[in-house]
Amino acid sequence: MIGNLMKDGMQITNTTEDADVVIVNTCSFIDSAQEESVDTILESAQWRQLQKPHQGLIVAGCLTQRYRKELPSLMPEVDIFMGIDQVEEIATLVRQARARRQHRNESESAMPLEPSTQEASPKSPATPLMEVTARPRYIPDVHTARFRLTPPHFAYLKIAEGCNHPCSFCIIPRMRGSHRSRQPDDIIQEAKHLIADGVREINLISQDSTYYGLDLRDNPHRGISSPEKFKQASDALPEGASTLSSLLKELNALEGDFWIRILYTHPAHWTDELIQTIASCEKVVKYVDIPLQHIHPNMLERMRRETTRDYIEDLLQRIRKGIPEIAIRTTFIVGFPGETQAYFESLLEFVQTTRFERLGVFTYSHEAGTRAGSMANQVSDEEKAARRDQAMACQLEVSRAWGAKQVGRTMRVLIEGTADREAMQEAMVRSWEHGHLRSESETSAPDLEEGIEWMVARGQADAPDIDGRVYVRGKLPAHSFQHVRIIGHTDYDLLAEPA
Repeated sequence: MIGNLMKDGMQITNTTEDADVVIVNTCSFIDSAQEESVDTILESAQWRQLQKPHQGLIVAGCLTQRYRKELPSLMPEVDIFMGIDQVEEIATLVRQARARRQHRNESESAMPLEPSTQEASPKSPATPLMEVTARPRYIPDVHTARFRLTPPHFAYLKIAEGCNHPCSFCIIPRMRGSHRSRQPDDIIQEAKHLIADGVREINLISQDSTYYGLDLRDNPHRGISSPEKFKQASDALPEGASTLSSLLKELNALEGDFWIRILYTHPAHWTDELIQTIASCEKVVKYVDIPLQHIHPNMLERMRRETTRDYIEDLLQRIRKGIPEIAIRTTFIVGFPGETQAYFESLLEFVQTTRFERLGVFTYSHEAGTRAGSMANQVSDEEKAARRDQAMACQLEVSRAWGAKQVGRTMRVLIEGTADREAMQEAMVRSWEHGHLRSESETSAPDLEEGIEWMVARGQADAPDIDGRVYVRGKLPAHSFQHVRIIGHTDYDLLAEPA
């Protein structure tokens, strides 16, 4: 959206007071995100009423996709609701929002209406304009105007949009549409532009990265989710067909010194070829993100994950055997409807024995319109929170042990920039082992040694904004690859010095 606005000559401001139009880009994936979106919309409308009555208000993103029929009557203070398919029309919609707001203010000022006559027609400026298609089809391409919001050294590269999975807890297919892959040549061209622009890490993203390419054949399969069906469809692909493996090989062959990171892979769609590809491509970091959600068979079935515990355990063994030094990230949902204490304890046991290098735990979010939303045996919020805390406490011990194993090793890292001293101070207070951050004379509260500069970096096991960091003592060039020696660790971060 920002790219298209700037292409049209519009100026972006982070200051509400300076804006002619405010765009609230929303999320509607879980309750907390939805509440934050609604609060921001209402706060924006209230501020406008008090400070700048002619300011237009546009609401974009997944909230509008999910509630396109309900929102115009629920939020008449909004000028325009726009959906995913309207992203490239944003400049036109901004002009319309400003004009509609001005017209509405003038009409209300010139002719006040009695309460009984304030019903507005659907085309009246008093009624929000709804520009939302029922089933999104949009996906960006290399020609789409873009303004990156990430730092200069890393970028996200969307390889597909939408999802075909039937997960009972998830509303994404209804909001984002069916899976649709970008053409590989288009992705390669964008990657070339990013590399030429100085990007040192390309993060491949989609709702289901391992499904990439299966819909690009002449007679694409629909609704393939189980490992068996996916394998059959993959085996039937003609020679030269686009897959995640073929895409990784093409990206790996591009000139330049950069990393390729794969995010959001569904466990049902892994193949031996993908494992071999990651192992053999030197630019592909040895890190995989596989949201498993649970491990107990009954929970996997209720979640409609189309995988089994036996399949998952075999897959993890094949990945670790086939990709030396691999770091595996996963996420789990606790408190899903019907999760008994026994089912939860089986998850804890799995976390303790599998020892994931990276792991996150979410409490189940009750979502209207999903199969899980109407299931019996809902778990209380208190129990959900308790189980999340217990699971994360279990993972904390795993993380500390992993950090201790890294001490003494030399690793290649990507330098982000100068470390924020306040953030490091927080890390020390929470830390299990922070001796390397303290001056030897200090015996009370930990503090950073004066005069010593620290850089913040990430290793191959650290996805941006998700995982831990590597704090490097000394001054090193930002946005560059460097080799460092690990000298210590905190609960989730590593401490290092130049090698």
